[in-house]
Amino acid sequence: MKILFLILFCLPLEAATYLFEPLPTSVPIPADNPQTHDKIVLGSQLFFDPRISKNGQVSCTTCHSIAGSGENNLAYSTKPNGKHSLHTVPTVWNAAFLNRLFWYGSAGSLEEQAEGPLEEMGLGSLDEITKRVAAIPQYAATFATIFPGEPIKMANITKVIASYERTLITPNSPYDRFLRGDIHAISGDAVKGMAIFETIGCISCHSGPMLDGGSRFEKFPQFPGSPYDAKYHLNEDPGRFNETNQESDRGFWRVAPLRNIALTAPYFHNGSVTTLEEAVTVMAKTQLNRELTDVEVHELVSFLGSLTGEFGERKLPRLPDLPSLNDFPAVAP
Repeated sequence: MKILFLILFCLPLEAATYLFEPLPTSVPIPADNPQTHDKIVLGSQLFFDPRISKNGQVSCTTCHSIAGSGENNLAYSTKPNGKHSLHTVPTVWNAAFLNRLFWYGSAGSLEEQAEGPLEEMGLGSLDEITKRVAAIPQYAATFATIFPGEPIKMANITKVIASYERTLITPNSPYDRFLRGDIHAISGDAVKGMAIFETIGCISCHSGPMLDGGSRFEKFPQFPGSPYDAKYHLNEDPGRFNETNQESDRGFWRVAPLRNIALTAPYFHNGSVTTLEEAVTVMAKTQLNRELTDVEVHELVSFLGSLTGEFGERKLPRLPDLPSLNDFPAVAP
């Protein structure tokens, strides 16, 4: 395996094994939110429960499909008020390994990330969400057991949702097995694509276990002026500048992780590219100022396909009984 790394990438072994890393088999757990079975079960119920949205029709899984790729495979998400989000929905699968979340990198943890979508479910405020959860007797009793002596509050709602999300990992992809020594785990084209990925410079941003460079930020497009800028509206959104109002952040985005990338079309922040082949072509030109041959595109896509992990079987949680939305406290229109 060591010889294979050196032949493929012409890198010192330490550099090669750092740039290409298998997905860990366990996720990092924050000290202030240790995993427990009860938290995971409660978090899964809240993740699937549409009754914590204003219209009773939207849940976390509406946008983050656990039966699929962990997102909605659309260029945007639709909110209860009928408006669309500005960006594609990032997948929730393997999000537990990320240091920054959202396209602007505005959240640093799953707990922090969970607040945003909950706010967008239309109840008007985080306080209204806690009231809605507290109005379901089984939820109230379970929160009292997990967090004794504490009222139901948003910090604990996000803790249990984050605890469930930390179970959503897809280990043991062909790529992972290859890195761990099974040289037959990926195809010859994927091996060639992996070598191209390193030699042309993709790895300079997409490194590490999630192939996201540790959730770093990069300019996109790095080489403006190609026909793709106008074709795919790449310059219309100033990116991280929207979050920080710092001119130095204009046009910067969190580097997208590449795990399960073959399943998460459409691509880029605005969902403007529908195929992985075209996304690879656009990235090579806009980020590396390189035009790829058809063979190179094929081999790179073969490599990216090897990043699809094992999803396993997931059971839908049983939600607490409640006759109708009429049983909840009134919410202002």
